[in-house]
Amino acid sequence: MKLFLKFMLFTITILVISWTFYSCSCSNCGKKEEASVPIDVLNKANQFVVSKTGEEFYKSYITPDFVRTKHTPPYYEMAYRLYVPEKPYVNTVITFTVDSIGNIVEKRDIIGIPNCNNKPTDCNWQIDKERAILIAERYGLEKGIKEWQVGFIWNPERQIYVWYILSTIREFEGDFGYRGSGKEMLIHPVHGDVLALNDWNIR
Repeated sequence: MKLFLKFMLFTITILVISWTFYSCSCSNCGKKEEASVPIDVLNKANQFVVSKTGEEFYKSYITPDFVRTKHTPPYYEMAYRLYVPEKPYVNTVITFTVDSIGNIVEKRDIIGIPNCNNKPTDCNWQIDKERAILIAERYGLEKGIKEWQVGFIWNPERQIYVWYILSTIREFEGDFGYRGSGKEMLIHPVHGDVLALNDWNIR
């Protein structure tokens, strides 16, 4: 259930990102937003990401997302885009919060920063969507009554990216809203191991 809600949040986030990039196509949009983040705050935030990913990975695949970055005094809710062109399924958003001088606010969620610096193999994502689906089929994930929902998402419990596949076995709409149940599977995107197979229920 918890993983299902996270997946739905992930789906909504992707839709919002797509709309934002579409609606902000002028060359000055990013510049205006960039000016709202003091350079010293931005530099400290960038260095925090680099400390996790390593400088080469950061320069190759991560860029600040000034459209999604928000200033809610005294905090800056920083957002970055992680996109790997040769692996287009790796297209996600990194988020975390810093204070007015750029220090990390550790009591708030830090989402989506892969630890490539200490564990380079964890960032060697070899399993694409098609292979993830084949693995789910091989390990018996039920087909269900509709097409599987599949996403490459951040798993906060394991602090890694995973393939999340959701199978819907039953669902209906009634006086009390949506009801449904099924199975959900987590697959490691590096070596293809099945990390979890759980039931989900919305009652």
